[in-house]
Amino acid sequence: MPNFPIIDTHLHIWNLERLSYPWLEGVPMLNRNYLIDEYRQACGTVEVSKMVFLQAEVDQSQFHQEAEWVTEVAQQDDRIKGIVAWAPLEKGDGAQKDLAKLASNPLVKGIRRIIQFEEDPEFCLQPDFVRGVQSLAEHGLTFDICINHAQMTNTLKLVEQCPEVTFVMDHHAKPNVKDHLLDPWREQMKEFAALPNTFCKLSGLVTEADFENWTIDDLRPYTDHVVECFGFDRLMFGGDWPVASQATDYPRWVDTLDEMLNGCTPDELHKVYVRNAEAFYRI
Repeated sequence: MPNFPIIDTHLHIWNLERLSYPWLEGVPMLNRNYLIDEYRQACGTVEVSKMVFLQAEVDQSQFHQEAEWVTEVAQQDDRIKGIVAWAPLEKGDGAQKDLAKLASNPLVKGIRRIIQFEEDPEFCLQPDFVRGVQSLAEHGLTFDICINHAQMTNTLKLVEQCPEVTFVMDHHAKPNVKDHLLDPWREQMKEFAALPNTFCKLSGLVTEADFENWTIDDLRPYTDHVVECFGFDRLMFGGDWPVASQATDYPRWVDTLDEMLNGCTPDELHKVYVRNAEAFYRI
């Protein structure tokens, strides 16, 4: 476990008494309140100094309210230094008013408009969506990519059209860890990393594996590959709590990642757990 306080770049919290999250109805374990006090307890012996909240697929009509609620929570726990909000980027220029409002909140550092759940494989290449993503640079906002491994081809085409935007790939692009599938994910991640405006989060692997029976050896090939592709200047730690709690507790995930990074220098570890996150999210 790191011997210094770390930054968690991927925190989810939700309050079902304030906001609606329709997707939770299909995930009984997660279909209840997950609040900041429980996160503190879940961290156990892991010392977290700063967190970045990631939008949690609130009902789309409530995305401004989600950002406002998390801003309130940040007044209770000032370790929340950043918010990655949802925005209707598919509206293209029609999303500019929403983006301007979100960007006026100093806690809002980026946008995540999830691509993974779209049935249309061409969704992320629609001209209005591409324009919406391109416009993030005008507002000083980054983009968190959330896809599964089968969506890498079109996602690469999107990123290539947005050279002014800084991207981070959530959860290693969700490779098929359960079936030990490495290709074509391996080559596509290499192509993604070759673009200079891209980063990757070391997060979410356990929920792509067998929840009950995963081992570090299941995860290691995927972590080793992104380390090889991105180096230690474009990787950052993410806890993905509480979603990851379906497959691991928080300290176990940190210990597992720490073991996979065994052999790194202290400076490299500090980049992954602290400095890269501070630079990327401006926290």
